[in-house]
Formats: sequence, structure tokens, C-alpha cells
Amino acid sequence: MKYFIIIVLLSFFAFFKYLHIFVLPNRIVMQLDIRIKMNEKLYLRNPEDSAVGKRIVSQGLILINKLGFEDFTFKKLSIEIDTTEATIYRYFENKHRLLIYLTTWWWSFLEYKVMISLNNMTDPQTKLKTIINLLVSEPDKNQKTDYIKEYEAYNLVKWESSKAYLTRSVTKDNKDRLFKPYKDLCGRISIIIKEYNPKYKHPNFLASTLLEMSHAQKFFMENLPLLTDTNQPDDKKLIQFLEHLVFSALKT
Repeated sequence: MKYFIIIVLLSFFAFFKYLHIFVLPNRIVMQLDIRIKMNEKLYLRNPEDSAVGKRIVSQGLILINKLGFEDFTFKKLSIEIDTTEATIYRYFENKHRLLIYLTTWWWSFLEYKVMISLNNMTDPQTKLKTIINLLVSEPDKNQKTDYIKEYEAYNLVKWESSKAYLTRSVTKDNKDRLFKPYKDLCGRISIIIKEYNPKYKHPNFLASTLLEMSHAQKFFMENLPLLTDTNQPDDKKLIQFLEHLVFSALKT
């Protein structure tokens, strides 16, 4: 039992950086700063170790969302954060590495949210419904985790995440374990799918489909509505569709 507790605590420290508790009149406010351990092959110099590195990541995220990945350049980012283009290249080899860094951060953070949300749950159906809600629901626009805004990271994944791996370098990047957080999240969902129906033969297919559909259909609703069954963004309809997709498959 003692070793189990130690393992659980260590797993949490892999995510947590600081936990600050503020006591205000009639309530307690907890401010949680989360630091996610990133793959060292994603960067040349760890951006978390300096103020300029953090600005490269936080403002790079915002600028990619503003311009789109195709029009985003390190030169434009250098002007935005008042530094040199050469400085940014000391942290990231190219903009694609920065994109993978940002999408990976989101998948790692989302897995953390899933872990916390499912902590006291035992019913696999409730777990799956909770995961679907987490995948679809937009974060608070004002919520900031350390130096990265959750809402900006969520939007980046919705618009740009497929560009992180739909490249000719995907095999090498995969060998470097750059997509491990995405696969870890899929694996966690797959385990719950098997809890719900141990006889289901395609848990990984379904888990990865659920992840992809959650942001692809959100993108379609907002930009290509004829590919959906609604002419306006509607999280409730998307949640209903994904629940139908998952639980109908699991009946077989």
C-alpha cells in the first residue's frame, strides 16, 4: 500500500509544478500551475527554462491561431515578442517542431484532466461520457495554465493538429516518441472502452476515432456545416453524436 501511494504521488508530480492556495473571504481559491514534462527532442533548448522561451511558446501559440500555420513564420513571431529570429531558432529547429510541441502539450494536459475527472468514478459508461464532454467542451477563455492559455491550445488542436503528423517525417518523428502523449491518451480511452465491453475487438480503432472526430466535427460545424447535421456550432449535438457512435459500436 505504501509503495502504491508513492507511485501515485510521483505520477502527479510529473504534471504538477506548483499548487498555491489562497484564502479569501468566505471561500478558498486554489491556483494550480501545471508543468508538463516535454520530450527533449522537440526543442534545442528547453523553453521553460527562460522568460524568452516561454514567450516563444505562449505567443507562438497565439500567433499560429491568428495567422494559420501556413502563414506563420519565426520572423513574424520575433517581431511580435521583440526578439531576433535567430533567438527563436536557438529554441526550436523549425516551426513544425513548435507545432508538435504545442499539440503535444495539449494532449498531455487533456490526459491529466481525464485522470482527475475520472478519479472517483467506477462506472465505465459514466467515464466514457465524461471523456466525450472533456473532448468537445471549450475551455474558459480566461483560463491560463502556467504560461499557456488552455483555450488557445484547444483551438490550435482543432485547426492544426493533423499537420503535426501528416508529414513525410512521421515515421522518424514517431520513432523519436514525439506523439507519445497522443497515443497515451488513446490508450487510456481504449482501456475504459474494454472496461465497458471486454469482448469488443476494436478498442484502439474506436479510441483514436473518438479523439479525431471530436475536433474534426467541431471544425466542420464552424467552417463546413454541410458536412454535419447542424448549420451552427452546437456542442450538445456533437456530444450526442459521439455518444451514439461510441455506445452503438460497443453494443456489437
